[in-house]
Amino acid sequence: MPQDMSGDSGRPESGVATPDPVARVALTPKAVALLSELTQLHGPLMFHQSGGCCDGSAPMCYPLGEFRVGGADVRLAELDAGLPQPIPFWMSQSQFEYWSHTHLTVDVVPGRGSGFSVESPTGQRFLIRSRLFTDDESARLVEVVSGG
Repeated sequence: MPQDMSGDSGRPESGVATPDPVARVALTPKAVALLSELTQLHGPLMFHQSGGCCDGSAPMCYPLGEFRVGGADVRLAELDAGLPQPIPFWMSQSQFEYWSHTHLTVDVVPGRGSGFSVESPTGQRFLIRSRLFTDDESARLVEVVSGG
């Protein structure tokens, strides 16, 4: 993750520390390892959270830019997998309205995922694990970015 070189300490003038923002999406170590392998094969990657049509609600992983996002999509995160480039995580705005109160963790399990997602031939598949944000976390959530 890029370092803030602006010189702003994150503290208001009163000297009280500003609470850290809460990320909406995280990666498990297994997901980081698979993303590293897939990046070597396909180059930079992106996720788009499936709406449930073809593969339930699996996160779909594509080469960056291969899945076209638009004004009806929001970027929930730029995931740091220790790679040269962060991995954007997108979802449709309409689905986000239902999931906005939920922390998502991208994990990996054995099995064959959707044929559209780049991990499909590996015998592994990405899976979302979720939990509700606490009230404290909800007050400190990172803002989403509209696509388009």
